[in-house]
Amino acid sequence: MNEKKIKVIGDLINNAYGRARKAWTTRNLEGYQKLAKSQEEDGAIALDVNIDGTQVVSVKQEEMLEFLPELIPALQEATSVPLCFDNPSVKYHRMALKHHDQSKSNGKPIINSIAASRENLDEILELIKEYDTRVIVMASEHFLEDGGSAQCMNPNDSHAATKHFVELLTTKAGRTIDDIIVDTGLAPIGADTYCLVNIGLDAIKLINEDPDLQGIHFSVGLTNFAWGSPKAIRHQMERAYLRIASEVGLDYALANPEKDPQPSDPSDPLVDQLRNVLKIGRQQEGESREDAGFRQAEAVLEICLEHIDRD
Repeated sequence: MNEKKIKVIGDLINNAYGRARKAWTTRNLEGYQKLAKSQEEDGAIALDVNIDGTQVVSVKQEEMLEFLPELIPALQEATSVPLCFDNPSVKYHRMALKHHDQSKSNGKPIINSIAASRENLDEILELIKEYDTRVIVMASEHFLEDGGSAQCMNPNDSHAATKHFVELLTTKAGRTIDDIIVDTGLAPIGADTYCLVNIGLDAIKLINEDPDLQGIHFSVGLTNFAWGSPKAIRHQMERAYLRIASEVGLDYALANPEKDPQPSDPSDPLVDQLRNVLKIGRQQEGESREDAGFRQAEAVLEICLEHIDRD
């Protein structure tokens, strides 16, 4: 069987991880270079660069903007893997791209991400065109008629958001379909009381079936999926999800390449268990979305307890 592999955008340059947090605290360029090299060695095809704050460490935008002119060249000295600049701020992307040397990269840089709620979209589109980047589109939000935005609560909203951004990116930023990576959003399966995991999977399938969108790519932030689950089962659950999601079109994942984030073998019992959980989480006639979501959460808990008892 010709197994489809997930293209991994390495996510270890993120202050949620201890090594990255230590490198940020000391502004240790060598530490960042080690993270870049190790992720490339583990198969990452791009490296996410996220130096924003977390619950553990506070980071001001001015600090990020001051450090990027040193960090980007240092990363490019360590690896030729494309860099994925991850921040909602236009200033962040402008500074990162200004100090990025395309001649040292074996692929286009990636802007992560644009969304309906982002401010200064026109400026971001100009940067995408000027620096010839790829782009991650957040299709977990859609535009409202009054000019605002809202979370997508059904696959049709995600499809509409994708169509909207494809139109903008192809006409205003000169992008091709191959330059666009769609993220439909991924909620923690054990706390998904609004059936968002199913909505995301259904959205990928719907978008992938649109003849006008053939060749578009899909990604998720994989570490969100098993957040809160026991560590002993966390990565197995992520891989089971990748098996199911890859079947409807997922081909990228923002993930830790050290954990081999590839689809489980179809024979893995956890794959069928997860399929059943998602089936249980489907909203039935006459019930609320929350009813279905809590039923799904209970099913996830049973799997976790079963795994703990077995170990």
